[in-house]
Amino acid sequence: MRKADNSRNKNIEKTVHDILKTRARSLIYIYLLRKNGVKSEQIIKGTKLHPSTVRETLSAMYNQKLILREKLKNDSIGKNPYIYYPISPIDLLKRHANEMEESLNKLANLAFSANETKNYKPVKINIKEKTEQI
Repeated sequence: MRKADNSRNKNIEKTVHDILKTRARSLIYIYLLRKNGVKSEQIIKGTKLHPSTVRETLSAMYNQKLILREKLKNDSIGKNPYIYYPISPIDLLKRHANEMEESLNKLANLAFSANETKNYKPVKINIKEKTEQI
């Protein structure tokens, strides 16, 4: 049973890495999915990444809207830390699907001449979310 879980985790890690393109981003995203609401210090310890790598990656991921953050109110002197949260895996998949659609449509446009574009239908990737039946 443990071997199956480990294999499944490796597949998830590989898939997230394929989408996010870097090891740091994929490790941070997966860590945030598992913990859902942590400070950067916890991410540093949990991922074993260098502190500056974590801070830079968190900033970039926040700017690209891959993660969310919320400022904690702190009564003591010093900076108020952020708590980080991942976007949902479905939202991540939808964004990746849109990027893939754009790339595939650019490539498909190269294959068609100007007079053939009438018959061309753009590539569309649909991601269906599971809906609960009542």
